[in-house]
Amino acid sequence: MPYRNLTPKEIDAMESVGCSCKCWENVLLNAEFQTWEIERAFRNVIFSGTCRLGTFRKSFELPGGLIKPSGIRNATLHNVTVGNDCCIENIANYIANYEIGHDTLIENVDIIVVDRITRFGNGIEVSVLDETGGRKVIITNRLSAQLAYMMTLYRHLQNLQDRLRKISLDYANAQSSDTGRIGNFVSIQNTGSITAVKVGDHCVIKGAGKLKNGSINSNEAAPVRIGYGVVAEDFIIASGTTVDDNTTVYRCFIGQSCTLGNGYSANNSLFFSNCLGKNGEACSIFAGPFTVTHHKSTLLIAGMFSFMNAGAGSSQSNHMYKLGPIHQGILERGAKTASDSYILWPSRVGAFSLVMGRHVTHSDTSGLPFSYLIEKNNTTFLVPGVNLKSVGTVRDAQKWPHRDERKDPDRIDQVNYNLLSPYTIQKMFKGRKTLKNLQSASGMLTDVYSFHSAKIQNSALVKGIEYYETGIRKFLGNSLITRLQGMNFSKLAREKGTTAEEIIRKRLVPDYETGSGEWVDLSGLIAPKSAVEALIVDIEAGKITSIDAINAVFQDMHRHYYDYEWTWAYDKIREFFEIDMESITLDQVRSIVNQWKDAVIGLDRMLYEDARKEFSLASMTGFGADGSQEEKQMDFEQVRGAFESNPFVTAVVDHIAKKSALGDELLSRLK
Repeated sequence: MPYRNLTPKEIDAMESVGCSCKCWENVLLNAEFQTWEIERAFRNVIFSGTCRLGTFRKSFELPGGLIKPSGIRNATLHNVTVGNDCCIENIANYIANYEIGHDTLIENVDIIVVDRITRFGNGIEVSVLDETGGRKVIITNRLSAQLAYMMTLYRHLQNLQDRLRKISLDYANAQSSDTGRIGNFVSIQNTGSITAVKVGDHCVIKGAGKLKNGSINSNEAAPVRIGYGVVAEDFIIASGTTVDDNTTVYRCFIGQSCTLGNGYSANNSLFFSNCLGKNGEACSIFAGPFTVTHHKSTLLIAGMFSFMNAGAGSSQSNHMYKLGPIHQGILERGAKTASDSYILWPSRVGAFSLVMGRHVTHSDTSGLPFSYLIEKNNTTFLVPGVNLKSVGTVRDAQKWPHRDERKDPDRIDQVNYNLLSPYTIQKMFKGRKTLKNLQSASGMLTDVYSFHSAKIQNSALVKGIEYYETGIRKFLGNSLITRLQGMNFSKLAREKGTTAEEIIRKRLVPDYETGSGEWVDLSGLIAPKSAVEALIVDIEAGKITSIDAINAVFQDMHRHYYDYEWTWAYDKIREFFEIDMESITLDQVRSIVNQWKDAVIGLDRMLYEDARKEFSLASMTGFGADGSQEEKQMDFEQVRGAFESNPFVTAVVDHIAKKSALGDELLSRLK
């Protein structure tokens, strides 16, 4: 916008209201500034360096109905640009080297300053997983969970790491400046010091203690809130996030729509979309999407998590008092820890597993998903596959999409919520094979099997094979039904002068080659390993040279998930059902659909019975105080409701009906 110098009359007016400047020529006004605004808007301001001022005609309405006119009062400004209709007052020290947008309120602040050339948190190296710095991740405004995963875990690919480091530092260096920015419609009140921090539009900072060297990437669609007592240094906070109530953050990236509060303490950690941390402590963790910890006594340290809920008192150790805190662990997606659980790193827990008790034998159960890890007499006992029939697992999977709080249309992390996917089903194939091999090697009558450092009871092993086969049938059948949905085979056969079987065979041929082989979970993104490897090749070859270009490839993988999934399922149907897909018959399709129906309904009935346990007499303990058994039941129903009307129970019943109808509908089209 065009600026002009003050007129002699305006200089006199400024000085008459207590304002001063050694060189008024360095104070510039918006070309539309009116002289009468000085009396209304200015009191006791010291100008230094070059200052540019907008117009001051609007007012702010504060909570309770108080009206405060825009203007600058009781403040010292050095090299500051102030947009139109801002209110800046009661600055204890000064504001220096900042551009402030329009309609912004800043009051009762100690100091806001950029005191050097800074990258505003970009380029900070976070010692994630390995406290000693062996897996440092360079944080930037555009860091995604998937990019961070590659930077953290693919350290053996030195060329890739060199390229990612250069790409990240190039971005970080592009953010360098000796002038900070506070955006439009920002509110900063009752705050201590803000040093070298870039603040995005619509951000609210109220009562923060100290903010140093960071970026707060707030915007109109997804504002950021920083609350009372917050201390943050060397950080980046993404859109839609709240950091509140005496939280302390040091060398952290906090992704979109996260919440940290209630005195949470985090250092050298990465939090990605929709994480929640309250009361406890995080040290060198990689918190993938939907990592949740509520409790004061919970410590997460040197671990990688996603879709995870930490029970009260959960903790881990990364130190064996030998070579320092060098150990790490991984809880794969959906794994949870029960209250007072403990894991001695290194260890790896399979997807959607539950950890109970203390585990010190460094077990790796990544090939046995949906398991319970239970401690008995200092020994880890494994119950494979049992979490498939847990009502809690399904409830978790249902709630995650509804708890995605991201309002920003630019979603940086790619998040796949599917419980059953090529990633988890491939692990069921592996787990089924492992359990059968154990059974074959040790004999059918063995009471307890040994698996690495864990034990598996005979009955648990037999049921585990059944659970995995049920999950495999459910997934593959569902993929087949989805592929054949909405097709009238008889009609198409007549139109094309061929048979229904030929129509089906052609329809089943995958549209993409990508998808076969192993799949990986890149902290929320489920994708074929071959697609990830192709991306790595392009990065190493210099074909992809920016963070946004890398994230765009991840976005494309996510967009094509179901296309790639079918390619994988096509191969696995051939393997599991021992069918030649190029000559598949109607009878074979019917057989798969019927097996799918049995698997779906069987699992739903197990979920139904698992939910019923929450309504047993044992669950009513503590209800109906001072009353009879009948009053106990009445009190229970008033609080918890009746079993038959429970929303989850009714959803399971509806699911059985819908899936039965879906299978029957396809069977009717196969006649």
